[in-house]
Amino acid sequence: MVEKEFHLICDEISEDIIRTAEELVKDEGAKELNVRKILNAMGITNRVFYNRFRNVNEILEILYTRSVKQMHESVNSPFDIRTEFWQYVMDVATRVLINTYEVKMQFSQFMFELDSVKEANRDWWTGKIQEIIQVGKEVGMIKDVDAGLLSQTIWSFFRGYNADAVSRKLSKEDAVKQFRFGMECLMEGIQAEKSV
Repeated sequence: MVEKEFHLICDEISEDIIRTAEELVKDEGAKELNVRKILNAMGITNRVFYNRFRNVNEILEILYTRSVKQMHESVNSPFDIRTEFWQYVMDVATRVLINTYEVKMQFSQFMFELDSVKEANRDWWTGKIQEIIQVGKEVGMIKDVDAGLLSQTIWSFFRGYNADAVSRKLSKEDAVKQFRFGMECLMEGIQAEKSV
């Protein structure tokens, strides 16, 4: 579950500050963001900023929370029994990678650190992964494995792959190509034995 946004005054100026911060992060990265840059970009005073936010980290937290919500939405497509299960898994996994890749390129270290400490985010993702594993078991595509352990392993694979691709500044196309190769290997390893 994504945490609720909190700031002191919620109005159009608050949203303008958040949008400005987001643009600055896209251009310069989260590490470079500070209150002075936001004030200069918007032509506002300290008072306008501090009446709405305690500090720049609060804005980064809001941007992070919104990004996580957007990433969560990329998973929400139920399995249709008429669809080939492994293609469904690959499509969902690729969509998540694409939706998260650009966000993480902009927020890289900030998001990676927050992802590491946000237990609710990890729990949400591993829960979604467990749901997919359960569907795979029900349709006879995934062998009988511990869904909790497997979901933690897949979560770690996704996070580790994403962090590596972002740190190496792979193009989105190369990141997707390499990711799909790794996913195919992973999926092959968990497939149920086909009965003859």
